Amino acid sequence: MTRDTRELLLAAARNNADWCDAVVRGHGPAGAFAPDHWASARRTPPLYPDAVTLAPGAAAASLVAGTDTGAPGCSVKDSFADLDLAGHGFEVLFEAEWIHRPAGAPVPEAASGPEWSQVATAGELEAWEAAWSGSESTGLFRPALLGEDIAFLTARSGGRIVAGAVASTGGGVVGLSNLFAHDDTGTDAAWAGALAAIAVLWPDLPVVGYERGEDLDAAVRAGFTPIGPLRIWLHTA
Repeated sequence: MTRDTRELLLAAARNNADWCDAVVRGHGPAGAFAPDHWASARRTPPLYPDAVTLAPGAAAASLVAGTDTGAPGCSVKDSFADLDLAGHGFEVLFEAEWIHRPAGAPVPEAASGPEWSQVATAGELEAWEAAWSGSESTGLFRPALLGEDIAFLTARSGGRIVAGAVASTGGGVVGLSNLFAHDDTGTDAAWAGALAAIAVLWPDLPVVGYERGEDLDAAVRAGFTPIGPLRIWLHTA
């Protein structure tokens, strides 16, 4: 691993932990940051980890001790795929790859499609969450998330939300996550549209995230490079 790659992985992990902390904070007490990990002492909202490692070689015992393993669904984002949590009652849920796209890289060309904008109100955020989840909004994303550091990006066609993503700054990078596409807006077009919006908001910052499977393939087509593995562990004991 080169020094540059290591720095990018550290930045990506910190960016993701900042985003997770922001989501958790909307539902109660925020998590706590230690030198090598972030953890929430109370169960986090659905789909969000209870801990994120921030550096290789994080102390598994202290990390797990800072989470609520007594409640179903406790999970850990092993940002460097170097933990063994089996002895603490966890199993690997899935593996993925961190991805990176340099600042200033050309935005992928996309066929003519919907224009992208930024969610600005609580009502728009509720509609965005419903489109992202494919069902009714549950209030997972609270209006307090709408600010200078986080952008909920939206593409509309005929008044309907047909694609979207979240872009969040932190760690000196932009984290791109929660990307989705509906109807005739293909995944490649959604990547292109989201990246074009990010290039306007934060032109001088590299973009990071993590994906797997076909979504990873789409990210590579959009100009991202895989830079390292991560694992998600789920407490099952």
